[in-house]
Amino acid sequence: MGHVGLTPQSVNPQDGFRVQGRDAESAFAIIEDAAILEKVGCFSVVIECVPQEVAKIITSRLKIPTIGIGAGRHCDGQVLVTYDLLGLFDKFHPKFAKKIC
Repeated sequence: MGHVGLTPQSVNPQDGFRVQGRDAESAFAIIEDAAILEKVGCFSVVIECVPQEVAKIITSRLKIPTIGIGAGRHCDGQVLVTYDLLGLFDKFHPKFAKKIC
């Protein structure tokens, strides 16, 4: 399984967790990376923290499933981290996780 967009395992703590692919150049690079991952044999691709328009383009171009994490509604599937779902965070608050209590 490939992974494009935000890759938390390589985030610099000083830069934080930011949306990837907001400008044309970085969006194009993410789209190309996804295509390369399919070409080298990935069975699916995780698309994390990119604008939904970028995720839509990737999903429409790939023949393998796309799984979104904060990438909008156009992916073939979605992931929601349990800690985000249950609100078990103190410093980082994802925009897509609504706190109801």
